[in-house]
Amino acid sequence: MTFKPSQEFMAELLGTMVLILFGCGVVAMVVLFQSTNPSIPGQIVNGGYTNITLGWGFAVLMGIFISGTISGAHLNPAVTIALAVTGRFPWAKAPHYIAGQFIGAFLGAAIVFAVYHAKWLGFDPGLANTTGIFSTFPAVPGFWPGFIDQVVGTALLMGLILAIGDKLNNAAGAAWGALAVAFVVMAIGMSFGGMHGYAINPARDLGPRLFALVAGFRNTGFENGVWLVPVIGPIVGAIVGALIYDTFIGKPLLRAGEALPGVKGADPAYNAEHQR
Repeated sequence: MTFKPSQEFMAELLGTMVLILFGCGVVAMVVLFQSTNPSIPGQIVNGGYTNITLGWGFAVLMGIFISGTISGAHLNPAVTIALAVTGRFPWAKAPHYIAGQFIGAFLGAAIVFAVYHAKWLGFDPGLANTTGIFSTFPAVPGFWPGFIDQVVGTALLMGLILAIGDKLNNAAGAAWGALAVAFVVMAIGMSFGGMHGYAINPARDLGPRLFALVAGFRNTGFENGVWLVPVIGPIVGAIVGALIYDTFIGKPLLRAGEALPGVKGADPAYNAEHQR
């Protein structure tokens, strides 16, 4: 099944927009509707961080459902780049995929702000303290703590995406792959969300951050370089994760011939050419 670049662009745009609508939407719900009644903790009212991790996982799931058939639901420039680096995806398609992802993330953030606008201005009228609803910020100052966190988190994401989609590793992966990837995102959030908000996706972080800047938010992270960590870290991490998977899992599985004859994994041409 072949689709036009414009169709792939729109699929990535809409899929990433849905990702941000649910993802930033759940953060807005948790932050903006904190309980003011001391006898009713806010965590009980809005779910707190647990809801955030669940919400982002479901956000990924819905984004995959929207765009998976047409574009493969990358929804993440780091994933697109890692797939291209390892030969699974043509570099010629990367620009319109990545453009769709960033534009979709920007539009998703704009819609979330429009929905919550009245409540937002009541909670933070100067737009000085709520950019974190859109984008991630470090728990520890400096570049390296957050960078290491983003590399590890995105390496896990990319390696597990390949593991889930590889028929040599999971013969029935296509039937439940979208849900499994959503669980991966939930697990990363639960296990590694504290250090830098587990962006693990340059578009998910930078697109909404750019909207916050345009909309007049203060303390956006552009003034001190915070924005670089969730852009550079995920790209490095995704490439590392893909290379680790190919080297230590993909090649051994292929050589061992553990799949049925003729089954070559998620990308037969790639496996046949690169992993023997």
